[in-house]
Amino acid sequence: MQNQSPDIYDVVIAGAGPVGLFLACELRLADLSVLVLEQAQDPYSALKQLPFGLRGLSIPTTEAFHRRGLLDEIVAAQRERSGAIKSAAHWMQQTRRPAGHFAGIQFYQDNIDVAKWPWRLPTPADAGFAIDMETLESILTARACSMGVEIRHGFGVDAIIVSDEDVTVQAAGEIFRGRWLGGCDGGRSTVRKLSGFDFVGTDPEFTGYSVDVELADPDKLGPGRNDTPTGMYTYTQPGTIAMVDFDGGAFHRTEPITREHVQRVLRRVSCTDVTITALRLAATWTDRAHQATTYRKGRVFLAGDAAHIHSPLGGQGLNLGLGDAMNLGWKLAAAIRGHAPADLLDTYSRERHPVGAQVLDWSRAQVAIMRPTPSSRALQVIIRDLIETSDGATYFAERVRGVSLRYDLGGSHPLVGRSAPDFQLLDGTTVGALLRAGKGLLLDFDARAPLRALASGWADRIDYVADEPRDRLGVSALLLRPDGCVGWASDGVPDQGEAAQAASRWFGG
Repeated sequence: MQNQSPDIYDVVIAGAGPVGLFLACELRLADLSVLVLEQAQDPYSALKQLPFGLRGLSIPTTEAFHRRGLLDEIVAAQRERSGAIKSAAHWMQQTRRPAGHFAGIQFYQDNIDVAKWPWRLPTPADAGFAIDMETLESILTARACSMGVEIRHGFGVDAIIVSDEDVTVQAAGEIFRGRWLGGCDGGRSTVRKLSGFDFVGTDPEFTGYSVDVELADPDKLGPGRNDTPTGMYTYTQPGTIAMVDFDGGAFHRTEPITREHVQRVLRRVSCTDVTITALRLAATWTDRAHQATTYRKGRVFLAGDAAHIHSPLGGQGLNLGLGDAMNLGWKLAAAIRGHAPADLLDTYSRERHPVGAQVLDWSRAQVAIMRPTPSSRALQVIIRDLIETSDGATYFAERVRGVSLRYDLGGSHPLVGRSAPDFQLLDGTTVGALLRAGKGLLLDFDARAPLRALASGWADRIDYVADEPRDRLGVSALLLRPDGCVGWASDGVPDQGEAAQAASRWFGG
């Protein structure tokens, strides 16, 4: 490395995708200095605009955006492109409203029993939708820049030196120093490799293709999703195709993707003699499922695809990464500010690793019933029957939408570890709006003097709000972490000792 004297940032982040950008915004809420290094010179990619580039946002993701004041902007941007999305996404053209799918087997909104989610209240974050990656990245980039995040494109990380006090990063021939380093640089993460994280899991069974083509005979392909004796493909007009070829992932990133190759695979998978006259855009992917054994090594953290990769089936990868950023940001900020409890940073990996492992298994389970074998086809029939029932649709909705997410924080109250309900106070203010500043929140629905006094001891870290909600769900008081997770709750007369212990656990002494 060259001898230079670069600026020292509180945090250097590798990767200017949605996860890195959202993490940077979270850190800027605490007024920290943040540098984002992005390998790509130009973040624009035509693939990000295509229909198969659409990503469905889960409830934890939309809640996070709601709590940071981003949701309205994202919804508005999505509506501007809604015409293109509807024309391309076959599942948005159905008369019966789909609510998601498992390996292409859809479940529907009218089958979901929301009464089984008694801890939820109506919120703008409940409106599920899909957005293209370019639009999302543009919004997050604008937000990051407006908050003072420094972003440098064309700076891929080449080397890292970690000491007890800081991290030195070499990128594009320049040297940067940060007190901490966040690896948000994707599935082939350089930060992960250079830092020596173990990355373990299962190898791929197929090569997936997402292509935009011109067809001489489009009527030979069935619209929507099609299972065949040799694989699966999804076809939407005017020429967008996704397909999987169970070749053990042999073709992924091994050769240039040509029209002739895509045509051979499409004919084999679709069992037709369809002809491709032009290949406009193409990308491959696999069902490789790997995860870092820990998300932290000293002063280096991993988030997003750098920490976990799996097939894009069900579109949960983006949501998983954004959840990582929301969980890590406030904890890292607290550590830098000097008021984090001793083990707060370790709770990031402890809470998020099991969530990632569960998503990887969810992906593997989908692959298991997609195989073009008699046993997998038989299993599909059973899943279709189950998913059509109310209990089945509700279960799959809980998993796909992230409604069932709950961190194991201990405590007996059923809300602890869950995302806080979006309580609406009598003046119309919601919990989502009260969390915009990225601080903790003590909600006291009975305006008890002891809780007000307790909150004053953390006035710089916890906002205290005493008001009556329109629906309190039987709760009298709650302590929320900056990410909106319930850290403590009470139904009756609050236990001051428990409340104080929870405040110390999450916000320090």
